[in-house]
Amino acid sequence: MSAMLEMADRAGEPLPEESATEREVSSKDRIRNGFYYVVLCFLLVVFLGPILFIVINSFKQKFSISSDPFSLPLGDMWAGLSNYTTGLARTGFFEAIGWSLVITVTSVITVVFFSAMTAYYITRVKTWWTSALYYMFVFSMVIPFQMVMFPTVKIADVLNLANPLGMVVLYLGFGAGLSVFIFSGFVKGIPLEIEEAAYIDGCGPIQNYFRIVLPILKPTTVTVAILNAMWIWNDYLLPYLVIGLSTRYKTIPVVVQMLVGSNGNRDMGAMMAMLVLAIIPIVIFYLASQKHIIEGVIAGSVKG
Repeated sequence: MSAMLEMADRAGEPLPEESATEREVSSKDRIRNGFYYVVLCFLLVVFLGPILFIVINSFKQKFSISSDPFSLPLGDMWAGLSNYTTGLARTGFFEAIGWSLVITVTSVITVVFFSAMTAYYITRVKTWWTSALYYMFVFSMVIPFQMVMFPTVKIADVLNLANPLGMVVLYLGFGAGLSVFIFSGFVKGIPLEIEEAAYIDGCGPIQNYFRIVLPILKPTTVTVAILNAMWIWNDYLLPYLVIGLSTRYKTIPVVVQMLVGSNGNRDMGAMMAMLVLAIIPIVIFYLASQKHIIEGVIAGSVKG
């Protein structure tokens, strides 16, 4: 202890004042961290509360859901797995999950593939029409879907797009704006020296894109894929308007909505059960890709 005091005296640094300052800083850090924890716990309840509400009510009798929606499924309210079996029997859920999977996977691959190449081209090629094209993609994000809803449905009917392949084309049109915007921001952060070195080594433009640029864009690609997958998987309005209820290509949101019924004739228990089954695949997909999403966010913060 005396050695420390002698060293502090020699350095001209008053040790007691430093200790008080450190204690004050440490106290402020604890208060700030405690505030962050409270905010994060509140956000956790806000985001997970509705999901927990749906899971709990999926095991209740349908009349108990409307009379006592926030209680646990105990006693006479317990319905077991009857809501799940009823929902599966009434909706054709497995066929719907198959079509949703086909449309979502194909649409995400298509959107990512074409959006990444488009963003790379309009970012690297500096002309007036590439700039105009970029701002057209950005402007497409501002236009609400309700404004183009009826023209889209009319065009889909004329071009016979009421099928899974047609839905892929429509999702490419609606998802390209945000995807190109995100990819363009990351492409701007890739140093040109890397591509110039690849050109010197003999790579052409296509080889340069697929061997150099695309691997660098991997975190961004996964992030864009996640955003589009969650949107397409949960989308109800576009499949309902284009595909409708009369075809066999119904997606999960469309068949879940069929359980609502009319004139008060709705099976809330079966609907809650189907909602639980509907979110399981997208949750698994998100958890499997969570590492890449974090990498994409970190890369975006570093590249500005």
